Amino acid sequence: MKRKILNKVFLAILVIIFSSFFFTSCKETTMEGMIVATQVPKNLQNANYYNGNSWRYFSKSKIVLLNPNRVNKPVKVLTNNFYAACTPQISFDGKSMLFTAQKSKNDLWQIWEMNLENLKAHQITTSSKNCIDPTYLPENRFVFSEIDSDSISKKGIPLFTGNLDGTNISQITYNPTINFASTVLKDGRILTISSEIYPKEKEAMFMVLRPDGTKEELFYKGAKGSVIKSRGFETTKGKVVFIESSSNKKTGDIMSIKYNRPLHSSVNLTQEIKGDFYTVSQLKGDTLLVSYRESKSNAYALYEFNSKTKKLGKLIYKNDTLNLLDAILIKKHNRPRNLPSEVNLKSKTGLIVCQNINFLDSPDKISKAVKIEILGMDASLGKVTVEKDGSFYLKVPANTPFQIQTIDNKEQVVNGPSSWLYLRPSERRGCIGCHENREQVPENRQPLSVRRAPILLPEQIKEVNKKRMH
Repeated sequence: MKRKILNKVFLAILVIIFSSFFFTSCKETTMEGMIVATQVPKNLQNANYYNGNSWRYFSKSKIVLLNPNRVNKPVKVLTNNFYAACTPQISFDGKSMLFTAQKSKNDLWQIWEMNLENLKAHQITTSSKNCIDPTYLPENRFVFSEIDSDSISKKGIPLFTGNLDGTNISQITYNPTINFASTVLKDGRILTISSEIYPKEKEAMFMVLRPDGTKEELFYKGAKGSVIKSRGFETTKGKVVFIESSSNKKTGDIMSIKYNRPLHSSVNLTQEIKGDFYTVSQLKGDTLLVSYRESKSNAYALYEFNSKTKKLGKLIYKNDTLNLLDAILIKKHNRPRNLPSEVNLKSKTGLIVCQNINFLDSPDKISKAVKIEILGMDASLGKVTVEKDGSFYLKVPANTPFQIQTIDNKEQVVNGPSSWLYLRPSERRGCIGCHENREQVPENRQPLSVRRAPILLPEQIKEVNKKRMH
């Protein structure tokens, strides 16, 4: 009897010990709180901010894992089975990682996903073009840039979205701009670095748009001559941080803008620090995770940075022969809003309305425009006489880039051409005026133009102009 009791007690102890060991082991293998980063040989290629080449993806790059609490301890390579891999992004549940990779030396760059619990990776895209800069979207979807080297000069680098199983891949931007280094804001919109390249190259800026490609608009533009050098990262403090160089300083600084007023709140956090910053993300609270080097002779190392005191903090990892870039903390984070889509692919047009073409960003600047001209990629789509209140209402072919410029009664251009625009199928867009203040609230009145049916371009231009000129 006593032996049976002892056997039961011994068995119970074994169960407790085994359970304790099992759960402890599980805890030790979790990736929560670890950091992933892109590891690149020290001598970086010259960055090409025109098309993202040699900035967003690197030959012989590797994605590595490190512990921020074990300073300068050896890293673990997660992508040994790839010729090159870079730009990691973490899923909302912290269990998976999207990245860009070449399986073999001469392969095109494609999007892959790795399960961070078993470190198994699977390929998502199988495009005939280079696919880079993936970022997670809600509902098991993602967004990425696709590069066709033969048509960059006119078509740009468009954004695509798709399901994480590789299905339903579709283009969402159609203007001749380059779009890359995208992230997703908590409000569900995509934040991307964008720069017009046709008919001439313009300075890059941050643009935001919905995941269906609609409602694209300016989010942030730096001072003339400045260059945005990294993805934007939205912190839990209501800020967006990124790396930017000024016109008189080629090295990168950490910039901070407020989510609520991005156009009028930029602060340089590192203007008093010598050296060069390459990428930035949030570690916790006011502490940022940065890639930094003291001079060009050094490799980029990982440091903590306090955004409140504007001081460089603890060294996390440094290797004299390797750069550590695109570092990001593995953790669970709130899923962004899942924005509904207004796109109806059965429709072939979109609608755009303007309240008054003579309303500018300053009350003192009153133009005398009476018409608008709609410019396509290769030719003018025609001129439209606006209503007496300066408004217009147009129905435009969907997924077709166009610009607008205003014309006076002497057929002279008053303002424009505008930046390139496009409308998705069934999209509705509105503006207050031409080059108006982006934070301006429209007047509470109904434009005369919306009391009529929209003008269908380019078919109805001649007919409408005849009526309005007489």
